[in-house]
Amino acid sequence: MSANQVREQQPVPEQPAAHGQEPVREQDSARERGTVRKRQAVRVQQPVREKLPPRVDAFGGLVIVDKDGGWTSHDVVAKGRGLLRTKKVGHAGTLDPMATGVLVLGVERATKLLGQLILTTKAYTATIRLGQSTITDDAEGEVTATTAAGHLTDAEIAAAVAELTGDIQQVPATVSAIKINGERAYARARAGEEVELAARPVTVSRFDILARRDIDSDGTQFVDLDVDVECSSGTYIRALARDLGEKLGVGGHLTALRRTRVGPFTLEHARTLEQLAAAAEADEDLLSLDIDAAVRTAFPVRDITDAQAGDLRNGRWLDPVGIPGVYAAIDPQGHAVALLKESGKRAASVMVVRPANL
Repeated sequence: MSANQVREQQPVPEQPAAHGQEPVREQDSARERGTVRKRQAVRVQQPVREKLPPRVDAFGGLVIVDKDGGWTSHDVVAKGRGLLRTKKVGHAGTLDPMATGVLVLGVERATKLLGQLILTTKAYTATIRLGQSTITDDAEGEVTATTAAGHLTDAEIAAAVAELTGDIQQVPATVSAIKINGERAYARARAGEEVELAARPVTVSRFDILARRDIDSDGTQFVDLDVDVECSSGTYIRALARDLGEKLGVGGHLTALRRTRVGPFTLEHARTLEQLAAAAEADEDLLSLDIDAAVRTAFPVRDITDAQAGDLRNGRWLDPVGIPGVYAAIDPQGHAVALLKESGKRAASVMVVRPANL
């Protein structure tokens, strides 16, 4: 018998086994290691999911959403990022989860427009309940006081509304997104802290009562008011409800809120998230307005030459022409080149929409 045959007939040594276990042969152990390596190889060889390109170009535009109740503004942005396949999505002006209506999303380059759109006027329809105060000034908070309000006359209510119309000083709601020493007021309030916010100047250009309903609940008479409000950026409708109730001596809070307009963008421009998801599934355009249409819709327009457009794209300024506020510079091809604001002898860029490197 050859040496090789002797080695082949030698028994495979056993590895010591732990107490109560069967001995493990080296051959079995090697076979298991091979199986593990094969499994690892299979995992590595699995195809990587292809990353799909964004549904919009680098300039993007605006998506006007009709937000449903129960969604935070951040939830809507996250959903928009998924539908549009880009992380470059932001919003202009927070809507509370309870509120519905117009939420403006900026996509890609158009996110840089949002800082200007936040400063614009807004319009709402709302329902205010007189006779009950809550810790959050809306229907989602704990009731802190209840006072019968059925005795209030229409004239008394109208007089109190008039005091809250025009240029007023308003203390924001304690659960607002205003930062106090770097932390949101609502976070402090929900943590049980006593939150005190300073009054701020706001403008309520319209505060109209559309309907009155007297409600009898558990023996207490409340008054529900359906109202239309147009106001400046930074106005809190829940604070108007609170302040109206305080002026009438019965307390008040907001029970419903729907934003109908942000600047020039209305519910006519808006689609629900369900409609947007269906449009994405059908591979349809998700933008409500591309960046050029958005700029022309939101700002006054100044027509400029190709040479002036080149100056703006490269960071230079133009001579002023007497247009107040922020306005759009549009080139001969109809493209938005920059947002300008005049000061002294310069019309300087607030934002370059189409820089030279894009």
